[in-house]
Amino acid sequence: MALTEETLADLALSRSSLDRVALERRRPDVLGELLGDARTWVVEVRGDRMQVTPGTAAPHGAGDDRSADDAATDDSLRLVLRAPEPADRDGLGLHLGRDTDGTAYVGIVTRGADGDADPAEDGWLTLRQAGEALAARDAGIFTTALALANWHATHRFCPRCGAPTVPVQAGWVRRCEREGSEHYPRTDPAVIMSVVDPDGRLLLGRGAQWPEGRFSVLAGFVEPGESFEAAVAREVAEEVGVTVDDVRYLGDQPWPFPSSVMIGFEATTRETALTIDPVEMAEARWVSRDEYRDLLRSGTIRTPSGISIAKRIIEHWLGQTVESVVPPGTGTAF
Repeated sequence: MALTEETLADLALSRSSLDRVALERRRPDVLGELLGDARTWVVEVRGDRMQVTPGTAAPHGAGDDRSADDAATDDSLRLVLRAPEPADRDGLGLHLGRDTDGTAYVGIVTRGADGDADPAEDGWLTLRQAGEALAARDAGIFTTALALANWHATHRFCPRCGAPTVPVQAGWVRRCEREGSEHYPRTDPAVIMSVVDPDGRLLLGRGAQWPEGRFSVLAGFVEPGESFEAAVAREVAEEVGVTVDDVRYLGDQPWPFPSSVMIGFEATTRETALTIDPVEMAEARWVSRDEYRDLLRSGTIRTPSGISIAKRIIEHWLGQTVESVVPPGTGTAF
């Protein structure tokens, strides 16, 4: 498969197809209404996992009219969807939106299962495990529900006065019980970029806490008062001491681990000498396309995971997918 797009299309976590119907969230008992409607689809979030089933299976009985976008393939997965249950009203509810037929989707955040059993055996997978195999609707549901669940878990108290907060507006706002201030889900922008030298070589780095062989393109959070392009230039200069000449947008996708959005760029530089920040980087290196293919085939280097924009940025530079260089199942992904 050749990759020739000017920008990155169909990023794994940027394929949400639901209408978020934000105005509906303002109705005081909208979650109660939806959970009282047998036509509503419910998905559960347990910790960082949601339950999936092979893509050829229908969620629960009739009424699962899939669009061509959601058509199953042999290796695809689907979220397990069900009708509302009375106990759902006791959990944290999230109004995730409606599909083109007007069907509503509600996420219910529940406590993880007890015991030592492997949750994956019952189909409970993380977004990293399942995201690439989900169709657009389900990938968007998982990504949104996980991001909201992560936010609720860490914002139970008011940042202004320390009093408890409660979820309102169908799980999209938390309100302070003492002074009534409203607090909204946070998203932390981060830039991630390929840096290419005059010979077409790509700059790869290994984070200070990463294992041997795990390399990716550089990335970092955007600072207050900073444009995305300025953040690219600053991060590259700080981490490896290189000045970039040109920065061009490639694409972006949410990254709910726990609350980021990754904005992808490609940059060029005329400098090749590297001065590594040892706090951030264990090592950095330039690689040509042929060298990168050889490193993949030998297992010396591991590529980022399938749902990450990092993998797609590397493939954009490489001109082909990693899987076309090294078939799946060879242990190259981390």
